[in-house]
Amino acid sequence: MLVFGLLATLAACGGLIDDGKANAPLSSEIRAKLASMGSSPSDAMMIRIFKQSSELEVWKHTSSGQFKLFQTYKICAWSGGLGPKIVEGDRQSPEGFYTITPGLMNPKSNYYLAFNTGFPNKFDRAYGRNGSNLMVHGDCSSSGCYAMTDGEIADIYALARESFRGGNSSFQLEIFPFRMTPQNLAKVSTDPNMSFWKNIKTGYDQFELTKVPPNWDVCDKKYVFNATAGNGLPLDAVAACPVLTADAALMTQLQAKQAADDAAMAAEATALSDRQAKETAAVQQTADDAAAAKARGEAINGAVGGFFGGIFGGKPATTPVVADPTAPVPAPRIARS
Repeated sequence: MLVFGLLATLAACGGLIDDGKANAPLSSEIRAKLASMGSSPSDAMMIRIFKQSSELEVWKHTSSGQFKLFQTYKICAWSGGLGPKIVEGDRQSPEGFYTITPGLMNPKSNYYLAFNTGFPNKFDRAYGRNGSNLMVHGDCSSSGCYAMTDGEIADIYALARESFRGGNSSFQLEIFPFRMTPQNLAKVSTDPNMSFWKNIKTGYDQFELTKVPPNWDVCDKKYVFNATAGNGLPLDAVAACPVLTADAALMTQLQAKQAADDAAMAAEATALSDRQAKETAAVQQTADDAAAAKARGEAINGAVGGFFGGIFGGKPATTPVVADPTAPVPAPRIARS
């Protein structure tokens, strides 16, 4: 039986409580669902997180050799906005690819149960990013973490525990800002994080093609997936990438998918720009029409006010005739017989 490492901690999402819940058995419902999809508690697993939609997916290895989606959980709370975590205290939840080992599991978290994301990883450290105790945990509250309900983290924790007990040394955690579709990327095409997002999209795409978590590494301060150095040496996270070797068939599929996605993203970005221009023009036209209507109303009110003022005691339209006091008085009429 593996002994799970204990994270020390009182920062961010740390804390210690030990009441035995980390060893609660998987429910019969979970075991039955795993069996129905050709998997078991001891099989390998993977987790994907999507910030924008607040979703956490658990995937399990199956008898087909591929991973299948086991369950999608609603994330109760996460911190910050879209984009990677940069520095301790920015209250930003991380994005990227992380490897979760037994030593990152925290059975004594005061946030019910937890596992550390492993931030900062090799990629994060290449940029000098820092932060500690960035967790996936319970208690539905977040300070840079991904918080679940206690019941959900209990299930996720137990799935990870049983996977480790089955002989798997780690599981992959993939964290994305949103589902990496051309439509979603087109909406953020001018975002400063775009190059980073397109980099991690390569790993996303490879999983979509193979349904197997991609091996990841870092060189030239970028993620590389399912590729190794031709010389067999470890990759340097900040040095230029050496010649890399990869599966040719997979790379052909990847290039075709990415070319199609890029074309779809460009078309969507153009369509979005056109819609925004039309919406802006419509808003301006509405404002112009309102201003014109107001001006007409003021002009009409002024004219009507002048007309009725003249009738009902306003200033007379003409000056009245006044008799001249110096004019001669007419002589009396002469009586005639």
